[in-house]
Amino acid sequence: MIASQAELTQQLLNSGLWISSKVNGVFGWGQGFETVISALDSRITQFSEADAATSINFPPILDRSILTRTGYLHSFPELCGSVHSFCGSEHEHQALLTAVEGDADWSPHVKQTDVALTPAVCYPLYPTLSGTLPEDGVLYSLSSYVFRHEPSLDPARLQAFRMRENVRLGNQAQVVAWRQLWMDRALSLLTSLELDVELDIATDPFFGRGGKMMKANQKQDEGKFEILCPITSAEEPTAIASFNYHQSKFSSVFEILLADGELAHSACIGFGLERCALALFSTHGMALETWPAAVRQELGL
Repeated sequence: MIASQAELTQQLLNSGLWISSKVNGVFGWGQGFETVISALDSRITQFSEADAATSINFPPILDRSILTRTGYLHSFPELCGSVHSFCGSEHEHQALLTAVEGDADWSPHVKQTDVALTPAVCYPLYPTLSGTLPEDGVLYSLSSYVFRHEPSLDPARLQAFRMRENVRLGNQAQVVAWRQLWMDRALSLLTSLELDVELDIATDPFFGRGGKMMKANQKQDEGKFEILCPITSAEEPTAIASFNYHQSKFSSVFEILLADGELAHSACIGFGLERCALALFSTHGMALETWPAAVRQELGL
């Protein structure tokens, strides 16, 4: 029987795999959980190396202007995490301390900085690619923490989590074929881990009334697929990997061109590492030594 959200969270805490905090959707990770995260990351790396993808990493903060230029705040304002810091004088510092010590709202005493929390690992990459790409396009492998402000009691819906992404830029045929290759790979990998997974067309959680039209367009264009797995519900399985085709959205913003002068197309594929690990613990139990031998062998555990 599949554990409920509360039951799975308690099992993770009781086994030391997770460490509690006072904030919904924020946890620490014990050694056993990190062992599985590392194993998953290594397995995905093997596929990326087979593609000769360039491996680069960015910190979990990015230039705030990237979010405005890409329209992130139009589509996902409720998920955004903006970084604010104190920038005042000694006198203003006293006003800040008065608010803090009085348990009052101290946000008026801090100012918006030039950075925001990264909502998707690929976002900092695109501005670095402005200009003309090589004839065969480019392929990158990235990994980092990302932030999305959606506090929840669902253990699979964290506010800060790790995404392992690969990004392909090239012409339409190259990008679409590459995304299909990774959908096949991901299904094969996750099935080999004895997870009950399925691939389905999906949409992003676009905000507001206009978001309904954006969802409809994305679904019609088959812009997003997800691999779903029943972590805490068979009726409402959780997305643990996604496969996104952007067409020329990011290239038009950052002027990323093909050798023939046309705008490049792009796609990104992403594995939610914590969600994949949760799927494994939910399916196979809290003790790694009791997992099926074939699963442990596949992950090198």
